[in-house]
Amino acid sequence: MQVSSDSPLKRYRDLVNSAAVSDDPAQEEALKALDQLYQELHHLSHRRSIIRPAGNVIKGLYLWGKVGRGKTFLVDLFVQSLNSEKCLRLHFHHFMAMVHQQLNQYKGEADPLKIIARNLSRQYQVLCFDEFFVSDIGDAMLLGRLMQYLFSFKVVLVATSNTPPENLYQDGLQRARFLPAIDAICAHTRSIHLSGQQDHRERHQALDDIYFVVNDAVQAQATRDQLLKHHDLPASEGTTTAISILGREIPYISRTRHHICFEFTQLCEGPRSHLDYMEIANQFETVVLLNVPPLSGPAYERIKARGTEDGSVGSGETGEREVMLSRRDDAARRFIALIDELYDQRVRLFLTSEVPLHELYTQGSLQFEFERARSRLMEMGSSLYVSSSCGSSI
Repeated sequence: MQVSSDSPLKRYRDLVNSAAVSDDPAQEEALKALDQLYQELHHLSHRRSIIRPAGNVIKGLYLWGKVGRGKTFLVDLFVQSLNSEKCLRLHFHHFMAMVHQQLNQYKGEADPLKIIARNLSRQYQVLCFDEFFVSDIGDAMLLGRLMQYLFSFKVVLVATSNTPPENLYQDGLQRARFLPAIDAICAHTRSIHLSGQQDHRERHQALDDIYFVVNDAVQAQATRDQLLKHHDLPASEGTTTAISILGREIPYISRTRHHICFEFTQLCEGPRSHLDYMEIANQFETVVLLNVPPLSGPAYERIKARGTEDGSVGSGETGEREVMLSRRDDAARRFIALIDELYDQRVRLFLTSEVPLHELYTQGSLQFEFERARSRLMEMGSSLYVSSSCGSSI
């Protein structure tokens, strides 16, 4: 593996010295662990022997902590330092979508997971997962054997998560079958708790530049017109126009080659999945989302069939289970998925809503997940995010 000469710690200190980021002792401690891993990989790349001696296994890192502590930022510094085609960095949901796609490709093989793991190990030495979070039973059933195979092929894992590894898939159905995955992760990674009190969501925060609170219909129309004009989007003529995403027609208000504008109902209501949002993020540099409604509501018990959640690409067992949901949780879940995909691909997002961000979701069963979306929205208004976005020249 060819790596760059700038270590993650050096990159971080350069950013601190240039005042691009604020110094955080907790981040620096985590970076020392990432730096050590970087040095081990750097040393390995200079060895003549391609075959690693038995017992000389490089342990990966599992970085966890509250939202806003800079986990993704630190791992991105690590990936930039590696600067190698032998490192694959992607959102965990993207990885699982890829795995399910390849499972279909190798259908009929005796052990398709082993084939997938071997192919990954031949192409990559390091896998970096952002937002390691397991909620789907199909994914949980696959991960035990898949992680064991990856580690047996000496793949190094670096992951970020909001929860410690031993709490992954907490209270999940048939969790006992997921425990081998947890055991494998704990055995092959070093768990680092990013426990600093500093919330980096507030760094260079400019939420008012992307999130517009509109109090009435007149203000909503004026803000809509302003956003369309600012992004050179043609004014809507009231006709329904649709874009084809993965073979499905999704209506929109206005679009150009790089920018697109949707109503919230068009993008987050109805049969939408994270795969749709991945494709939108691939195609556009800027998304304008109008009229995001309050998404809170009292939670109530509901029967839901496993495997029918929007975007499910798993092959887990089906059946019924009781879950706590609120009236708008389906739309809220899609909204969270949309934010994740746009954030991960550094797409710029502009929103209008009748309520401020801190009131968007205050009650319901998705408090944990929505806090991540709220954190990312706050960061998406920062100058650091804008400068790294695919539409940074806009």
